[in-house]
Amino acid sequence: MKRIPSLDGLRAISISLVVVGHWGELRYHSDVAGAFANLGVRIFFIISGYLITTLLLKEYGKTSTIRLREFYVRRAYRILPAAFVFMLPVFVIFWHELRWYHMAAAALYLANFDFGHPWFLGHLWSLSVEEQFYFLWPSVLKKWHRHRVAILVGVVGFAPLYRVACHFLQLHGRADETFPAVADVLAIGCLLAIFSARMPRIRPAWGMAMIVPVALVPVYVGALQFHVTPILLFVLWPVMHLSIAGLLLHVVQRPYWILNVQPVAWLGKISYSLYLWQQLFAYGEHHRPWYFVLFALGLASASYYLVEQPMLRRRERKARERKVEGTLARAA
Repeated sequence: MKRIPSLDGLRAISISLVVVGHWGELRYHSDVAGAFANLGVRIFFIISGYLITTLLLKEYGKTSTIRLREFYVRRAYRILPAAFVFMLPVFVIFWHELRWYHMAAAALYLANFDFGHPWFLGHLWSLSVEEQFYFLWPSVLKKWHRHRVAILVGVVGFAPLYRVACHFLQLHGRADETFPAVADVLAIGCLLAIFSARMPRIRPAWGMAMIVPVALVPVYVGALQFHVTPILLFVLWPVMHLSIAGLLLHVVQRPYWILNVQPVAWLGKISYSLYLWQQLFAYGEHHRPWYFVLFALGLASASYYLVEQPMLRRRERKARERKVEGTLARAA
């Protein structure tokens, strides 16, 4: 499948929001900055839901099934090597600050259920959510393909109710990073993938209007110091998520040069590795801009070119070999 235009540009915006937001949150004790970092993660979730569902629906349309083993192998090649290259040195460096269950939760992608995780593993909560999504959604889509829309709409409706239940159970804050609490964001991206082919082109004026809630809702969240209110759960966040999805569709339908120019696309391509390493330098004890530029970008680039890219090339080579073997087996 060819690369979808503008997605790398949106990833670049997302990782920039995360990094600048984390840095501003720590340097200036700004809850608004932290809310924009959270916005960056939510944009990543919607992109992920959209992209993964697009790929799965494309496969289902061709074969009337989804090859789960192949999907999980492809995701493993994409996700695990760079993550373990980050985790192993961090485990060694911060050995005295870790417990075995922190390391186990990180390695097993359960960090979002490790409520006492140390700060240098804190960002792994969102990668755990992503991995749990990868594990669940392909199987659900394969088994209940006919009911996919109803399932996703149910998820969108359930997530805020789950947050309310957590509040009454006095789990507010600790449960905010668990999968059910943010599954609605991923579901919005999945719904976009399902309906995007039938949706009209979004005009630039509509796109400008969608920027308003995306820009203002994090300010409201920061002003509330992340306290969740009914209007936030049932109105503002859904409007913001739908606006992000609308903007995603708009820039895919009408690719803007700024999102596809090479430096911006490059930042989007290294965003996964950059997200892994940025926590140590944008949100750590040495939160200076030059630390981030020198170390976080350097380590992310090394991870992308020395780990991610070789593993992806190996993945494609193995896929070609399996295809040739299958062709020879059928010919025999």
